Amino acid sequence: MREENQSSTIDFILMGVTGQQKQEDFFFTLFLFIYPVTLIGNTLIILAICFDIHLHNPMYFFLANLSLVDIFFSSVTIPKMLVNHLLHSRTISFGGCLAQMYFMIALGNTDSYILAAMAYDRAVAISRPLRYTTIMSPRSCILLVAGSWVVGNSNALPHTVLTASLSFCGNKEVANFYCDITPLLKLSCSDIHFNVKMMYLGVGVFSVPLLCIVTSYVRVFSTVLRVPSTKGLLKAFSTCGSHLTVVSLYYGTVMGMYFRPLTSYSLKDAVITVMYMAVTPMLNPFIYSLRNRDMKAALRKLFRNRVSS
Repeated sequence: MREENQSSTIDFILMGVTGQQKQEDFFFTLFLFIYPVTLIGNTLIILAICFDIHLHNPMYFFLANLSLVDIFFSSVTIPKMLVNHLLHSRTISFGGCLAQMYFMIALGNTDSYILAAMAYDRAVAISRPLRYTTIMSPRSCILLVAGSWVVGNSNALPHTVLTASLSFCGNKEVANFYCDITPLLKLSCSDIHFNVKMMYLGVGVFSVPLLCIVTSYVRVFSTVLRVPSTKGLLKAFSTCGSHLTVVSLYYGTVMGMYFRPLTSYSLKDAVITVMYMAVTPMLNPFIYSLRNRDMKAALRKLFRNRVSS
């Protein structure tokens, strides 16, 4: 009981991205640019989809939800990092640390499952076009998004509860600019074997959407290759290209971070987290809008309506 009380009252020290003051100044400036762009870009995507009736279909429904998750995802960590830098303070409470960890895991998993839903939507649209409206009904889309949120939160809860029960009796320096499960486990002086096993189980749950995405695109390209014209191939690539770009950026950096032994983690790896935690959510609106005629038209319409009003 005494150890639990001590854990609940301790403060952690967030080491930042590199731990070097000059480099931290650079990342502060970078995040100060990235965060507003992320908020504005993703909010515009949501508004454009909501106000343009031509975008009221499954693909854009999933995209709007992805943008919403990206806003939350960035907001969990970046504001805290910016405030700490301005106040010349690197501390975070034990409760705040657990909250950050919970929402990062929950939103990261939700993001990945929504990406899988988007891949499934494209696979159905290309391989079974005549049954598309039946399979991807509004009810099915809502269930897929709701299921993504449920799985994300269900995966985050046990990790948070298990981490909350650990004791931290030595070094309190978290090797990152936010509280992630990996550096927290390395700081604990408790037996973490079960926590590590649960962490890798969580990585497995997080990886399920990647398998679904690969399966969906195998089906897409096997369908397209049976079409004799190159026009069909180009249409498939234009439809799926944006999604594949986002998936590659997201999973490429996450796999480099978590698909390896816990003992190999160090502060150097915090730079990797910047990519999937800050850069990817910022790039998503640009990737989906610049390569999509319908989205660009909806954004122009949104701006015209706002200017005229």
